[in-house]
Amino acid sequence: MSSTTDLPAIAHYDVAVIGGGAAGLSAATALARSRRSVLVVDAGEPRNGPAEGAHNVLGQDGVPPLDLLAAGRKEAIGYGAEVRADTAVAARREGDAFEVDLEEGGTVRVRRLVLASGLVDELPDLPGVKEMWGRKVLHCPYCHGWEVRDQRVGVIGVSPMSVHQALLFRQLTADVTLFTHTMPELDADAAEQLAARQIRVVDARVEGIRDEGEKGVTVVLDGTPEVEQDAVVVAPRFHARADLYVQLGGTVTDHPFGEFIDSDPMGKTEIPGVWAAGNASDLSAMVMVASGAGVMAGAAVNADLIAEDVAAAVDARAGQ
Repeated sequence: MSSTTDLPAIAHYDVAVIGGGAAGLSAATALARSRRSVLVVDAGEPRNGPAEGAHNVLGQDGVPPLDLLAAGRKEAIGYGAEVRADTAVAARREGDAFEVDLEEGGTVRVRRLVLASGLVDELPDLPGVKEMWGRKVLHCPYCHGWEVRDQRVGVIGVSPMSVHQALLFRQLTADVTLFTHTMPELDADAAEQLAARQIRVVDARVEGIRDEGEKGVTVVLDGTPEVEQDAVVVAPRFHARADLYVQLGGTVTDHPFGEFIDSDPMGKTEIPGVWAAGNASDLSAMVMVASGAGVMAGAAVNADLIAEDVAAAVDARAGQ
């Protein structure tokens, strides 16, 4: 995957992009097309890796996520970006630049940082959920809903958001069951909405999910008969991969469903010289949204570097 050889003790670039997903590769491509020296550091842990296809990707709907990333790496490298399979383990400010240490050795010194490291899904601690995540265990109707249309869909209640999920998936199938599990007691309005849409409510705690192959899955309940479904929906909590941001002095922002790196519409964060893009700064961003955010962040970083370069050139001219 890497287009680099072994790094020297300290390698210099205009920009380091941390994360080689849709956001990171889009940022790197925009920067490389502006003739910036760019290093993408990618730990190889794409959030959508387990999924069979990425959807709502204009012109490539259903493309396998790993194929999409491979094509993106090829494009970025074609414009001169370097992509390294490694993990950024530490970051610090050094004067007017940043230094990033890599797990496999070496340090990168850069003028700007783009954090496109994505997020981690905190899944319910139930047997079968992690094993079937992205295949038969889903969370986003826009990412996977069409694929389970007209099928039996069970929603595991873990928060008030679970009612919203059940209503969203009801648009795609008439066979939706909400298992209350650990969610708060339904209020009258929520109960009325579910009943009006003919969504079954099973008041029971889920003990696990069993994969039944082509027959779907079985939801195992505490003290209640098992229920067969074709797919199961859960609402994870989302945690941005923000270790480097915190090391640099940044503070993650709390959200009802997790935490993220706050940034302006172009990706600029509270730390001068640091941008964020993709799921690191937008917990709901799908592939196309993350890609667009990466392009915008790359453009903003390039403009910021141009302003610095022009100021330096003006000072140099004045000193002649």
